Formats: sequence, structure tokens, C-alpha cells
Amino acid sequence: MASLFKALTSDESTKKDSPAPKSRILILSSRGVTYRHRHLLNDLVCMLPHSRKDAKLDTKNHLHYLNEVAELYNCNGVAFFEARKRQDLYLWLSRAPNGPCAKFHVHNLHTMSELNFTGNALKGSRAIVSFDKSFDLTPSTALIKELLVHTFSVPRGARKSKPFIDRVVSFTLADGKVWVRHYQIQIGEKKEAEKGEDTELIEIGPRFVLTPIVILEGSFGGPKVFENKEFVSPNAVRREVRERKALRAGGREGARVKRSVKKKEVAREQAVAKAMEREIDDAVLFA
Repeated sequence: MASLFKALTSDESTKKDSPAPKSRILILSSRGVTYRHRHLLNDLVCMLPHSRKDAKLDTKNHLHYLNEVAELYNCNGVAFFEARKRQDLYLWLSRAPNGPCAKFHVHNLHTMSELNFTGNALKGSRAIVSFDKSFDLTPSTALIKELLVHTFSVPRGARKSKPFIDRVVSFTLADGKVWVRHYQIQIGEKKEAEKGEDTELIEIGPRFVLTPIVILEGSFGGPKVFENKEFVSPNAVRREVRERKALRAGGREGARVKRSVKKKEVAREQAVAKAMEREIDDAVLFA
């Protein structure tokens, strides 16, 4: 990481090469997002100086309208946060207008304000996008890697970007999920530089986990290229939890009914036994 940082910040890398293709990312959300989702969206806008934040989208069924919105703002990438039931968050990453696009389930998210780390990177600076080598093992993960590269890599000379590199956005593939971490590159003092320990990474947030759900050939439409068969929706998980609680509650109710019936039977048997004792009592027989 230190050698890569030196190579990117050297004088040779700052020379003007052929102009890079312009890239702009449209970031917006749907209705029903919570305050934590909104803070995450604002953190990503701060991380990506080449992004363009737009108002909330009213519809959740006609996502192809996002291609027209991206064309209106001259954006070739879209990051759409879709909220469901005010607790589940999904992320759509698309290359407008021809695709492809991928849908992720966002969970275990922590914003910058929640983490409150000591790192402090320059706002608008470019970041080194680091990927785990596991992304190159399958075609689906390689396609996800390309979508993440186009979304999170800030092109040189982008709008509102600074000509500095002092951050690292790390993507790690583990357990079928993409773990996202954001670090600051801190350069040590001269004594540490002489020992070869001149750079270190300090996490600054945000952090979140992406679970791939589906990859579509087009932009917000088209045939499925990849589908995660192991993904279980949060609704199914909550329904199973409710069914287990209902089953336990039904068992407790059945046990309560059995206890009440048994108490009545025991009371009836005791009443019958007392009546028989009174019938065979000596005082009653020999009165």
C-alpha cells in the first residue's frame, strides 16, 4: 500500500496524460429512508466529489426513470438507495443508460458520526480503491468489482476534486458479502520514514456490508446475469421469528389450558371423594 501511494503521489504520476473519460455519479434515495440511511448517503456524497445528489424518487416500481434523470444531469452512473418498510435498505449501482446494474442489500452500516474516529481526510481528495483478490475468481464478482470501480474511483480532474490522494476505500469479499471500509493515509514523521514505517491507515468511516442479490444486463432492467440463491430477504427472517414466537406462545397457551382443565378435574374428584366420605361416616350410618 505504501509503494502504491508513493507511485500515485510522485511527480511522474502528476504529469498530464491523455484526458480521462469524464465520470459523474448520480446519488439519490427513495421515500421512506431513516435518518441513518440519510447520513450514510451524505457521507458517500462527501467521499465522491464527482457525484451529484438529487431529490428523492417518488416511485419504487418504475426505476427505469432513473436513466432519464441521469441523462438530464449528464451522469453516466447511478447509485440509488431504496428503502423498504423504513428499516431495510437496498443499493442499486448502474451504468446508465446501457447497464449493467446490480442490487445489494445494505446492512451493518455505521456512519461517520456514529463511529467518531480520529481520522480526518481532506474533503474532495481522491481515494485509492483497493479490492480483495477474491473478486477475480468468478465472473459475477468481477462484474461487481467493475461496478464498484466506476462508482467509487474519482477520476483525475473531476468536478470539485482536489489533486491529492490521502484516502483508501477497501472492498473485501468474505462469506459471499462485500465489506466496505474507508481509511485515511497518514504519513509519519521523518524518523519513522527512515525506518520504512512512513505511512499508516486510520479508519474514518463510514463502514457497511453489501450482500449481492441480482445483476441485470441492462440499466434497471433486462435479463438476469446473476442471482444470489443463498440470499434470504429480511422480511422472511422477520416472518420466521414471528412464527417461532407464535409457536412458543401457542405452546404456552395450550399448557395453560391443560393446567386449568386438570385443576377442574382435580377439584371435581376431591368433591366426589368428600361426598363419599360423608355417606360412609359413622355418624351418618348409625344416627
